[in-house]
Amino acid sequence: MVEFIVEITTVVPDGTPQAEVDRRRAAEAARAAELALSGHLVRLWRPIGEMRSIGLWVADDEADLRANVLETLPLSPWMTFDVTAVASHPNDPAARGH
Repeated sequence: MVEFIVEITTVVPDGTPQAEVDRRRAAEAARAAELALSGHLVRLWRPIGEMRSIGLWVADDEADLRANVLETLPLSPWMTFDVTAVASHPNDPAARGH
């Protein structure tokens, strides 16, 4: 499995009814919980004051991440994804148990 840092920006199309936005956001929360339980979504952050998120995700490879994880998010048609594969760094404090 490969770890990825994914920056997600969501832009709701102009004219989208609020009920549709609310429905998709509720479905998004449920899907994120499922992906966390399955081990694909490890962490998720929102930069303060911004409408985007940064997450630590796990998948077999980038194609698997995009097709079987990110594109299954209910908001994905409104999202852009900036995906970066990452690997452990030898000086990572967490890897050394600190």
